[in-house]
Amino acid sequence: MNDSTMSQRDRIYVAGHRGLVGSAIVRRLRVLGYENLIVRDRTRLDLTDTRAVDAFFEETRPDFVFLAAAKVGGILANETFPADFLRKNLQIELNVIDAAYRHRVRKLQFLGSSCIYPKHAPQPLREESLLSGPLEPTNQSYAVAKIAGIHLCQAYAQQHDFDAIALMPTNLYGPGDNFHPEYAHVVPALMGRFHEAVRAKADEVVVWGTGTPLRELLFVDDLADAAVFLMQHYAETEIINVGTGQEITIRHLAEQIADVVGFRGAIRFDAAKADGTPRKLLDVSRITALGWRPSTSLAEGLRATYRWFLEHESERRGLQTAYSTN
Repeated sequence: MNDSTMSQRDRIYVAGHRGLVGSAIVRRLRVLGYENLIVRDRTRLDLTDTRAVDAFFEETRPDFVFLAAAKVGGILANETFPADFLRKNLQIELNVIDAAYRHRVRKLQFLGSSCIYPKHAPQPLREESLLSGPLEPTNQSYAVAKIAGIHLCQAYAQQHDFDAIALMPTNLYGPGDNFHPEYAHVVPALMGRFHEAVRAKADEVVVWGTGTPLRELLFVDDLADAAVFLMQHYAETEIINVGTGQEITIRHLAEQIADVVGFRGAIRFDAAKADGTPRKLLDVSRITALGWRPSTSLAEGLRATYRWFLEHESERRGLQTAYSTN
């Protein structure tokens, strides 16, 4: 493998810099003094376009790549657009990983997701559980694409000695999230719903599912800190989990978000709607052994997310998209 230590002089490309994860990685890199960052929004670079991606790498010659670009969304979006989730994510992964190898990028980091583990894998989820059982049906196309991206990294490492690592973050939330009322993930979806209920002076908010599923939640700036840490300190082909090792029921999460937003009405759970995976907790012993731990509590993260939501209320409609390759 090549030298994987980033310096202040290195050219660092963050793919997906306007999305939830990519924007947090850019913030973290700048805080740490990395200023030679390369970013392109979707109007300047379509990552599903093979020739455009190749020309971009030929022109910019990045030393390191954070591949945080993907088409993402919640249960409804995954069930509504399965072909889009599969096709676009496969195109992005193949184009960027292959171009990075051919243009001699020193190290690439790929973002997987905890939702691609088998639906009924033993909890907490260990890295070796990947592909050990059937996937969660509600996000199967996204999961297949992400698994292919992980295997691309491993295959290029095996065949070409390309330094490519893959992270498995747990459920993420924070500034820059997608607050689309239909296609958002659980935290922004609930936050937006309670916010609108307060504005409308509603007496009740309906939440999908039974409220019993358990979720692990990681503040996105903590994920960005882990991403930079692992770029510097991890060089194995095996995937590595990134999370808190703690979990909360959807019911209790909804109650916490309602409190942060100031909603004082009733919360009703619609059991006729899909719950998704019943439990999803990561085993984070591998990254903990390397010396990394998150620093933001759930209460702190929810408050910070809602502050961002309020500060960007007039412009957040432009961020309400399931396609975060900008």
